[in-house]
Amino acid sequence: MTQSPESRSTTPEDPESAPAPFTADDYRARMARAADSAAAAGLAGLLVAPGPDLTYLTGYQPTASTERLTVLVLVPGRDPVLVVPTLEAPDAAKAAGAAALTLRDWTDGKDPYAVTAPLLDASGRFGVSDNAWAMHLLGLQQALPGTSYTALTDSLPMLRAVKDTHELARIAAAGAAADRTYGEILKVRFAGRKESDVAADLAALLLGFGHSQVDFTVVGSGPNGANPHHEAGDRTIEHGDMVVLDFGGLKHGYGSDTTRTVHVGEPTAEERRVHDLVREAQQAGFEAVRTGAACQDVDRAARRVIADAGYGEYFIHRTGHGIGVTTHEPPYMIEGEERPIVPGMCFSIEPGVYLPGRFGVRIEDIVTLTEDGTGRRFNNTPREMALVE
Repeated sequence: MTQSPESRSTTPEDPESAPAPFTADDYRARMARAADSAAAAGLAGLLVAPGPDLTYLTGYQPTASTERLTVLVLVPGRDPVLVVPTLEAPDAAKAAGAAALTLRDWTDGKDPYAVTAPLLDASGRFGVSDNAWAMHLLGLQQALPGTSYTALTDSLPMLRAVKDTHELARIAAAGAAADRTYGEILKVRFAGRKESDVAADLAALLLGFGHSQVDFTVVGSGPNGANPHHEAGDRTIEHGDMVVLDFGGLKHGYGSDTTRTVHVGEPTAEERRVHDLVREAQQAGFEAVRTGAACQDVDRAARRVIADAGYGEYFIHRTGHGIGVTTHEPPYMIEGEERPIVPGMCFSIEPGVYLPGRFGVRIEDIVTLTEDGTGRRFNNTPREMALVE
């Protein structure tokens, strides 16, 4: 018998082994859990449009965005229903979670809202996935003027936050591939090449190590490193540059995201001092991951190290973000986020210092809280400053 996500251990499997496929039972349990969470939040149900939530809950990922209404209807106490255009119904029926729901299709020329409306409480309040098209929501409001809606980001932000064994195995595999990518990028030449050249190398390596999708390859050299989200450009990397490398994407449908900061040639004493400071802050954030800690405690621990050293004003972003079927999702490691960290949550710890016009340093790992109440890193490459040519 297939184990449900609730009954599985949250101990990651070997990252080099192929992750077990998700089954209809897995998706059935996810949809049931989501419907129960909706009821606990005082909602009449959930309306899930194509996007990461639909993929997570059903395994269905339409091949293209469409103006035709596609929506998963989850109502507590009722079987899940996926409303799809007739011409896309065959693909939906092949999804891994299709056996756990009812498909209801509609043909061109018919009113899709007339098909969907009977599935909803005419006076209910529903959570709606962030990817829903405005025209579809407005169409439902016109069909059912007594309904109201709230974004899932606000009503159920932790919907995908806690990962089961199979999910953790996929994140571990993605992290291991990102680590191998970093190991290889240290062998290439940096000086005299454009940032975009090194970014292309990173992308090719991620794909070569099994990623199906590359989401970002930040290469911030010299003063560009002081911009946390700098996009690799035409600047030629020079001897003496600090270079921020932040890269990741999806492998087996789950995300990787890691950052290391390298130096072309020997660093100055200040550059080494700042790098050591960020490394200390990243370690402090990691050590704050434990049973009973809140998300904001990770931010506080990392930020305190940097602030105490006099660089607090140069740490200009949150300490971390969740990761799963997308590379950025809840929970967020930021002041004011009082939600507790629980086993199976996966998130980045990535403090940084950014000195405008000069250089930046960031160090990032993906981390989870294990069942024994301690943190585990999914990125294990050296955090000390690497020297490149």
